Amino acid sequence: MSKVKEKLKLPLDGLAGLKENWSTDAISGFIVFLLALPLSLGIAKASEFPPIMGLVSAIIGGIVVSFLMGARLTIKGPAAGLIVIVAGAVGEFGGGEQGWHLALGAMVIAGIIQILFGVLKLGKLADFFPLSAIHGMLAAIGLIIIAKQIPVLLDVDPAMTKGKGPFALLGHIPDFLMHLDPKATIVGAVSLFIMLIWPFINHPIKKIPAPLMVLIFSIPAELLLDFQHTEPAYALVHLGNLMESIKVNVDFSGFAQTSLFIKYVVMFALVGSLESLLTVKAIDILDPYKRKSNANKDLIAVGIGNTIAAVLGGLPMISEVARSSANVANGAKTRWANFFHGFFILGFVLLASHLIELIPNTALAAMLITVGIRLAHPREFVQTFKIGKEQLAIFLVTIFFTLFEDLLVGIAAGIAVEIINHIISGGAPVRSLFKAPVQVSFTEDTYVVEIDKSAVFTNYLGIKSKLDAIPPGFKVFIDLKNTQLIDHSVMENLEHFQHDYENLGDGGSVEIIGIADHKPVSSHKLAARKKPKLATVA
Repeated sequence: MSKVKEKLKLPLDGLAGLKENWSTDAISGFIVFLLALPLSLGIAKASEFPPIMGLVSAIIGGIVVSFLMGARLTIKGPAAGLIVIVAGAVGEFGGGEQGWHLALGAMVIAGIIQILFGVLKLGKLADFFPLSAIHGMLAAIGLIIIAKQIPVLLDVDPAMTKGKGPFALLGHIPDFLMHLDPKATIVGAVSLFIMLIWPFINHPIKKIPAPLMVLIFSIPAELLLDFQHTEPAYALVHLGNLMESIKVNVDFSGFAQTSLFIKYVVMFALVGSLESLLTVKAIDILDPYKRKSNANKDLIAVGIGNTIAAVLGGLPMISEVARSSANVANGAKTRWANFFHGFFILGFVLLASHLIELIPNTALAAMLITVGIRLAHPREFVQTFKIGKEQLAIFLVTIFFTLFEDLLVGIAAGIAVEIINHIISGGAPVRSLFKAPVQVSFTEDTYVVEIDKSAVFTNYLGIKSKLDAIPPGFKVFIDLKNTQLIDHSVMENLEHFQHDYENLGDGGSVEIIGIADHKPVSSHKLAARKKPKLATVA
């Protein structure tokens, strides 16, 4: 019995947590550092930022944000999911160094808005958006990353890709193949092969992170092939000096282009916050101690980190999902693992920056293409189709409009398709789409939450506020018998609520009732459900 209690004992926080868990957190932080170093460089370069600025963001995300964040196990740093927005901002603000400085102005304001999101307790923001639209946005980001990194993998002259959107880049692949650099492409192709096969290897060598394995291969290959003397300058990473780079780099004169400035402020704040909140939610599920993060506090911390990073010239940061998952898998127990990851990056940049400049850009492109493949993997399309044809339609519309226009238009189009579907085929009363009547009653040990009319993504925040007000330790019944429509996002969010509530450790339970008369749109357990018209409650 004592052993079970010992396992369930929560790790201490603060300085006491450092003293108690420093070895496990330092080891995990070191492993995450090995992942974060090349990825941060690659993300910065793909975002049209100086490569060293990816490391600046990772350092701030680790050393500064760790003391402020509301999550215990997430890793803060630059993310591939924001490449599209950052590169778009740099390009639209004039490109090059000017575009970088002006994009930073929008990022500073976006960071301040993220702080306000947290202060106003908008950590529930992610629950407003339909899940298929969010997954479609992420898949579109993956496709854009792949399109932009294929020419880098082939080491073609960057002038060939200038000004081309994702559709044009994909259409010019034959042209890129005609102009590839053989030596650099071989290094990139082998690096991509390593990244793709690594998850399937069943050998102790798998303990080495795949990005580190790519560096172990690509740096000696670059030295052997003498890239520094035989390849063009764009074949290798050019880092620069950290101490010379750290200064006020932000320029707010981009505000003169008001509509453009506002567009990117909204995109940085909205997409960055969404991705960060979704990661926090996902990592809470993986946390072996089942701790629940303070999403609002975490938004404030990320906003502060982004504001500081943008002033100094760094990339926007989020709670990054791949590095955070690796952090959990490697036994991290507290926020100190995130601190150590930033500390090790800082130490490496100060003491061994010359090694970073030996990394071929084709190797970094291979890592980013793997990220893109993960985001836009065919299983995402298959899984969405299994949930329902209407969800696949939302998913595909979001992807198309994101590729054709931008992320804001894409996610707005996905939301519009879902609302139209609710009205036309869902049979939901229009008024109920934005406010669901919710009644809560309780007895000695039981809470009953009755939801009327419809339970859909647009009114879920009202439902969630009622659910979040229920104290732990009760039997909770969520009664949906009086709803005409329950959409997929609400089905999944209710499952998350059930998981979170039952893992509070106070003996509480959640049961969803009243859905026997609803017809699911597919066999998936989280599919949307509609009540046949004849059975509609008056």
